[in-house]
Amino acid sequence: MFASETPSESKEHSSISESVPHDSAGFEPCRKCLAKTVHSATPGRLLQARELASNQTQTHPKSQSSPVQSSASHLVPRWAIYALPVAGVLFIAAVATAIYVFFSRRKKDNTVMPWATGLSGQLKKAFVTGVPSLERTELEAACEGFINVIGTLPECTLYKGTLSSGVEIAVLSTSVNSAQQWSARSEEQFSNKTSVLSRVNHKNFMNLIGYCACEEPFTRMMVFEYAPCGSLFEHLHIREAEHLDWKTRLRIIMGVAYCLEHMSQLDPPPLLPTNLSSSSIYLTEDNAAKIADIEFWKDDINKQDDQESVVYKFGILVLEVISGRRPFSEDDRLLVLWASSYLDGKRPLSAMADRTLVRSSSAAPEKDVAALCDVVRQCVRRPEAGKRAISMGEVARLVRGIAGFSPEQAAPREKPLWWAELEIASSETA
Repeated sequence: MFASETPSESKEHSSISESVPHDSAGFEPCRKCLAKTVHSATPGRLLQARELASNQTQTHPKSQSSPVQSSASHLVPRWAIYALPVAGVLFIAAVATAIYVFFSRRKKDNTVMPWATGLSGQLKKAFVTGVPSLERTELEAACEGFINVIGTLPECTLYKGTLSSGVEIAVLSTSVNSAQQWSARSEEQFSNKTSVLSRVNHKNFMNLIGYCACEEPFTRMMVFEYAPCGSLFEHLHIREAEHLDWKTRLRIIMGVAYCLEHMSQLDPPPLLPTNLSSSSIYLTEDNAAKIADIEFWKDDINKQDDQESVVYKFGILVLEVISGRRPFSEDDRLLVLWASSYLDGKRPLSAMADRTLVRSSSAAPEKDVAALCDVVRQCVRRPEAGKRAISMGEVARLVRGIAGFSPEQAAPREKPLWWAELEIASSETA
């Protein structure tokens, strides 16, 4: 068998044969196994097998290992046995975190509604289900016990308040303090007033944001936006008020025109203010105009001004802004009569401008004054027979060609909190 072996291989074979006793009957099977193995393996491999068997016998004399487990222990590193479970735990944790963040954000987004920040009770329903009915206790807290009076009229009192979110409000309350003095006609007028005002939603309008009606104590209130910088009348005619430069005056006129155009397009029927004047226009912190309709009612509440009357009043307002003169005075009587000589060309238009503008660095350009006076002529003069009167939409387009302010530029730059939340809610609804 070993005739073809090399000397070294013959030596190895002799060593293997010597290591197995010939006179031991217990090892006879081993000799037969070795003899069979010699035919199919080289002596070097036999030596390796012998050393492996010897080591296993010395280390685990009483146990036998599965060949599959032995090979698996050599193929998989020990660090991988610990790394795989750790990686699995981290993966599960990451997935759970992602799912939690997704659903928590979704829930937060779905709960963003008007009045959601810092407000309670019925205020959260504002502009979702219409103008809300508010609790007297909430308004009483906002108005510091109704001691912050900012205006009085024969039939009502105006208070200033601050909601818990920081939004400032104006609260108009009837002077009637008992149900016996409150007629069915009064209740109908109150209901009509709130219904009419709730249809207007414009950034240049002092919007109605709620009302209060309770029987004990008897209360009828309307809640409006608050414009903190006073009326346009005060800025034009009261010396202590802040001076308005020409650019600011143009922006105010433009904002009023946009709001009146919006109100004239409401249908059915169009809603137009009955008391348009510089006293009913209030200014925000950045001097944007807000038309106010804060009278409780009039006896002819159901009879609104037609568009022609509103256009006429707007023309008088523009004259007031240009000239700085009151709509009526003991000396000049009606402003429109005083201005007729300028509008007819008998006097130069440049002499018509407010003197405070002439003395300041923001003098009114003659071209602007001339263009606005042309708008005034179309507003205050009756149309010729067979011709229709100019509409508020046409007036707004003419004024924009002079002033150059877009609707966004004429609106207040700093929106109240409720406007921002209303836009969010509108976008979610869409």
